[in-house]
Amino acid sequence: MIKTSLYPFKSCFLDLDQHKYHYLDEGRGETLLMLHGNPTWSFYYRNLILEFKKSYRCVVPDHMGMGKSDKPQFYPYTLSQHIDNLAALVCELSLKDITLVVHDWGGAIGMGFAIRYPKKVKRLVLFNTAAFLSEKIPIRLSLCRIPGLGSLAIRGFNAFALAATTMACNNRDRMKDEVKAGYLAPYNNYSNRIGNLRFVQDIPMSPVHPSYSLVKEIEENLGQFANLPVMIVWGEKDFVFNRHFLKKWTEIYPHAVVHRISDAGHYVVEDAYERIIPLMGSFLQRNPL
Repeated sequence: MIKTSLYPFKSCFLDLDQHKYHYLDEGRGETLLMLHGNPTWSFYYRNLILEFKKSYRCVVPDHMGMGKSDKPQFYPYTLSQHIDNLAALVCELSLKDITLVVHDWGGAIGMGFAIRYPKKVKRLVLFNTAAFLSEKIPIRLSLCRIPGLGSLAIRGFNAFALAATTMACNNRDRMKDEVKAGYLAPYNNYSNRIGNLRFVQDIPMSPVHPSYSLVKEIEENLGQFANLPVMIVWGEKDFVFNRHFLKKWTEIYPHAVVHRISDAGHYVVEDAYERIIPLMGSFLQRNPL
């Protein structure tokens, strides 16, 4: 169960090909479009939403198969499809002048959307993410991609989501029982863990992978946003998106404002939201649309 005090938001749904696509739409003003990764969901951004909905419109979807969105068992869980879904939501809500706030898979999905609709995006906030090809993958993720073993571990034993609650936060005190329960709530049985597995399987590690060419296209087009205000907040204890990924981002966006948080892990927002909120608030105010 998710404690209402932790997640006091009204659920909204968009029908996409007979499937329910869940999102939050909180506050008014300029749009902050917050995109999560795997195995997180909109719950990851709850503290940012509570603060920024006072002055901004926070739109926070759950990717299909994740969070409170439907988890169809026969569905094209590909990067391209996730971008299509996001584009449909942006169109439905008539969003413009968007500040993209992305983490983990949210980077590839968000920047994939951005290169399709570059005029809609006005600022970028990057949290431990990637939107480019890499040959680096932790052994723990590699094991989850082994046919049969990956399905058994992720869907059968919920190993991926469970492991994230202990490995993704550097500050273990943050993962209190009610917070852990919130992260795990959407993935409470074999069927509901389909998205966790499909995201891991969709990591393009070779040119023959179906999503490889799309990630390559995204990477080749990231430079067009170099003149936008960009803020990067990086948890330096991340075992997935390490300093090599941060270095790549700073090469693409050399004028980005970079905040390295030495004691934060992959779930940098969970580890350091009290420090991130004033940094992000200042960044938004210094870079008016």
